[in-house]
Formats: sequence, C-alpha cells, structure tokens
Amino acid sequence: MADVTDLPGAASTPARTVLASSDYFHGYSVVGLLAVIGVLFVAVAFGAGRLLRPVVPTPEKLLTYECGVDPVGEGWAHTQVRYYVYAFLYVIFAVDSIFLFPWATVFAAPGYGATTLVEMFIFLGFLAVGLLYAWKKGVLEWT
Repeated sequence: MADVTDLPGAASTPARTVLASSDYFHGYSVVGLLAVIGVLFVAVAFGAGRLLRPVVPTPEKLLTYECGVDPVGEGWAHTQVRYYVYAFLYVIFAVDSIFLFPWATVFAAPGYGATTLVEMFIFLGFLAVGLLYAWKKGVLEWT
C-alpha cells in the first residue's frame, strides 16, 4: 500500500510544510499590509487637516445651527405629514419596480409564465388597493 507522502504534491518533508504555510499566510499578510496602509493614509490626512486648518473661533462659528438656519425661537416645529406620505409612496413604488425586473426575467423562462403572471397581478393588486386607499383619504392632494 502506498504511503500518503508518496503522492505528488503531498508534504513529505518539514520544508514543504513550512513553504506551504508561508504561501498560505502570504495572502493574509498582503491584506493586512493594505489595511495598515489604508489606516495610516486616513490618519495622516486627518492629522494634516488638523495642523493646516485655521482656528479662529468667533461667536458666529460657535453658534448652533440646523441646516443653515439660525436657531430662533423654540426647538419644536410643526411638520406636515404629507411630506412623509409622499416619501412613503415613493418607497412603495420603488420597491414595486425592484420586484418587476426579476419578475420579467422569470416570466420569460419556459414553464413559469402563468404562475408568475398570477403572482405579479396579486402583488400589483395589493399596491393598487393601497394607492386607492391613499387617494380616497385625500393624501395625494397637495393643498
């Protein structure tokens, strides 16, 4: 019976084992070196920015602001819900379009036509009912 070390490519000597492990860790050392270089690049960039920027604190620079608007009055502001509803409707139809693309590819495959067609009409029916509900509630009217 042949020994396992007699097979070609088998590690029969300690030198081959060391060589194989050094090749194995070489790939990880390259990734680790790139990670260290990346971290050093970011650290040097932030350090250079801190050293080179002018530091002139003025009362205007120390003032808190929100989106470029000076904070005047109280912190509570009334926001219209319709903006959120429009965003929500956009997300719904974006998800709808995401589901339509894979459906179109599966629909073209042989043997899946009728099943996927029924499933897509059920899905579009749910979306239509939601849109009809939003329209009946007057959510889609801007004024």
